[in-house]
Amino acid sequence: METILDEREYGNLIGSDKVEGTAVYGADDAKIGTIERVMIDKRSGRVSYAVLAFGGFLGLGNDHYPLPWQSLKYDTRLGGYVTGVTESQLRGAPRYSDEREWDWGDLAKGRKVDDYYGVNLA
Repeated sequence: METILDEREYGNLIGSDKVEGTAVYGADDAKIGTIERVMIDKRSGRVSYAVLAFGGFLGLGNDHYPLPWQSLKYDTRLGGYVTGVTESQLRGAPRYSDEREWDWGDLAKGRKVDDYYGVNLA
């Protein structure tokens, strides 16, 4: 019998609700946070960013870090996503503590995130 979690995976495809809450590990395999949400480009349909929840206690006081989706790779051994970003790099990365502080429509903010992580999404 398949579980509900398994029903949200289809070959190489996965439901966004299964991605949300997945652990993210740094280059040293230490957990650095969890994926809070994914941001999808409306025109291309491609995932552009994963918002990483990091810090806080029991989800309270978390900061939110937009990570370029292409900076994450799924690791079946860990059961989560791995990024080359270290915890110390993350501390200096673009982030927000409240959703109202971040304007996803501001292209300059997106460029700032991409530049910080050395990613070209064009």
